[in-house]
Amino acid sequence: MPAGRRHPLLPFPRPGILSRVADAEDVRTIALSLPDAVEIPSDGFDFRVNNRGFVWSYPEGFGRGRRIRTDIAVLFVGDEAEKQALLRGEPELFFTTPSYESVALVMLRLDRVAPDRLRELITDAWDMRRTPH
Repeated sequence: MPAGRRHPLLPFPRPGILSRVADAEDVRTIALSLPDAVEIPSDGFDFRVNNRGFVWSYPEGFGRGRRIRTDIAVLFVGDEAEKQALLRGEPELFFTTPSYESVALVMLRLDRVAPDRLRELITDAWDMRRTPH
């Protein structure tokens, strides 16, 4: 969706309702604005800092049925406590799958997040991955 256009399901702003939601281009713009972030070639988006992934498009399925979902971002969240806080606190935005249960990653529904919140989440993920532990 081009910048400045509203989501087709959200024709006018109302209190508590998003007037514009994020998309893959917002992910790209935000990630590339961060120092030392690089985009890795992929069918969707895949960003790293110091060769450590911090946000990428969700690879749904396995094998021949696998498809890259650019409407869902996978975010590094640091640890299990943060992951659970996001999953429980904002289930409309975040989810996980069995293959991601044991890692500090969440999936984010881009069509339900405001660009400012997306910037916060991506910046936090980048910040955690840029510093070697």
